[in-house]
Amino acid sequence: MTDLTVVLPGFPTHRYVRLLPSLEKNLVTTADLLTLDCVEVAKRAQLPLLDVKRLCNAVLEALQNSLGIADGNDEARQSSLLRKTGKDILNSWSTISTLDDDLDRALGGGIPSGYITEITGESGAGKTQFLLTLLLAAQLDTPHGLSSSTLYISTESALPTTRLAQLLRTHPVLVSANPKPTLDKVISIVTPDLESQDHILRYQVPIAVRRHGIRLIILDSVAANYRAEFERPGSGNRQNSGANMAQRSSELVKLGQLLRDLARDENCAIVVANQVADRFSGDVAKPVLNRATQSSPLARRSAGTLPDSSMGGPMSSMAGVRAEIDENTAIPFKSSMDPMSLDHQQRWFTGWGDDPHPSHLTIKNMKTPSLGLVWTMQIACRVALIKRPVYGPGIVADEENERGEPVLRKWRRWMKVVFAPHVAPSGPGLEGAVEFEIKGEGMRFVKKKGKGNDEENEENDLPMQQLMGRS
Repeated sequence: MTDLTVVLPGFPTHRYVRLLPSLEKNLVTTADLLTLDCVEVAKRAQLPLLDVKRLCNAVLEALQNSLGIADGNDEARQSSLLRKTGKDILNSWSTISTLDDDLDRALGGGIPSGYITEITGESGAGKTQFLLTLLLAAQLDTPHGLSSSTLYISTESALPTTRLAQLLRTHPVLVSANPKPTLDKVISIVTPDLESQDHILRYQVPIAVRRHGIRLIILDSVAANYRAEFERPGSGNRQNSGANMAQRSSELVKLGQLLRDLARDENCAIVVANQVADRFSGDVAKPVLNRATQSSPLARRSAGTLPDSSMGGPMSSMAGVRAEIDENTAIPFKSSMDPMSLDHQQRWFTGWGDDPHPSHLTIKNMKTPSLGLVWTMQIACRVALIKRPVYGPGIVADEENERGEPVLRKWRRWMKVVFAPHVAPSGPGLEGAVEFEIKGEGMRFVKKKGKGNDEENEENDLPMQQLMGRS
């Protein structure tokens, strides 16, 4: 019965204190009390049948009251989400703006409250700038913010107050706001290790949220302490590594449950920053023979695709087999990887690898958000920030190349919605992604240029050798 107070926090357990130890000892859960016959539960826990019936009825009544479906309980029915109309739910929907209309439009209005939103991307993609903008925007009145204080939990470095002050002085929306956001409403906490992070999130954050009226909680970054704790260099053999991964997965599930409960109960927007790692995959374009060619010799003879080794004559060499396979058009090839593999499926939830026509630079710079699939299942929305270099000719030429060596001119950045419950994904590759730039006054949408004027698009994603050879 360890889950009774979790399923029904307000249940009067003191009335049944005599029954709970025996139920817990025999592993009787709340679901068992609701679904199993009372006689079976009484035999299993070795308790009086009448006492078990009273407990089962009380649990059922408490569950109905919490859902607002109990007969004659108007107060519970009004406070229950199941009894709210679509208009009531729509009116309770609130978001935090990025202070740019085009970026908000791509996000379906902004960052929603009541959910966990992840901002992922490599270093320099703009994650910190995105989070700092949210810290100040949440203090604004609707429709830009929630008129509340904000909480910034850092696991790596202190809060960049200098950049926040610059945004307050230069951003047009923040300058013209009344009342204006202040640094006094930004509460900052540093968690240097996983133990302190768990203690702060579990005990201190709920108190701070109620005391200061916090509606936005930012965790920057979610992966740092888990990497330091479970991915230490030389941490042991393969068996210990597997145990560390299992423990890390369990801790991530607990963290996800804790943040979801906090977001739902307090109607807070939980925004976490996540790091990315380089993705090392196999040759995705390498042809792979169909399963029929890897089956038994009888299946291969019946297919008529490979020579029968049981017939007279020696086995052909590898070159001969390849020549015969090339001549036989009946053998189909697959140009894609196994659809059941993680490398194939993660394109739909990582933000990278879903481009139908990737360039050489795109394939080379493939990324994957940290903490894997276990953490992906804990969040409601993932926003990927993607950056790509733009190369141009060098200013100083050498004797061999009059145009000079190609140099990095700048970085281009895009915001892409990978998945979310309230807005459609941006689409494969960068088709529906929104390009933005980071200026002194904050993040700003970049308007698309015409084909005749967009010289940067022509040079973008080109290999250096090709760029150097252009006249």
